Amino acid sequence: MISFLYKQATTRTFEAKPKWGVALTEEHLGYLTDEICKGSVMIIHSYPKEVKPFYVRLNEDKKTVAAFDLVVPKVGVVISGSQNEERFEILDGRVKEFGLTTKEKYEWYLDLRRHGTVRHSGISLKMEHMLLFATGLPDIKDAIPFHRSWGKANN
Repeated sequence: MISFLYKQATTRTFEAKPKWGVALTEEHLGYLTDEICKGSVMIIHSYPKEVKPFYVRLNEDKKTVAAFDLVVPKVGVVISGSQNEERFEILDGRVKEFGLTTKEKYEWYLDLRRHGTVRHSGISLKMEHMLLFATGLPDIKDAIPFHRSWGKANN
């Protein structure tokens, strides 16, 4: 994806230059959906492992992970998904690689894989972003059904 941005953006300059191992910004995603593809984009090919969480399945090249994002114009990422790592040794190594120093906090998660599991995946739908896309509202704040304010959660 980054090489695609480099090739297509020969005359375009970004505030943050796209580079490997760094997440694409809203500016990059907006450029892809609004100017290059002129519509929604499904990014499904080999995310850098540094960009996604430790539990996402590491691909055979050891540099990328199995994940996808659905990006829509003027909204951004609406759906994210990934295949979860089922191999205990790799998952344990990823916890160390991410520098999660309090490994005890992750023992319960590692126990889920310690004796084996099946391959599985998960997705997340950003509801406010989906409402923003469906209604055409100009601001994400208008799509939040229950506004939160500091110190008011228990009142």
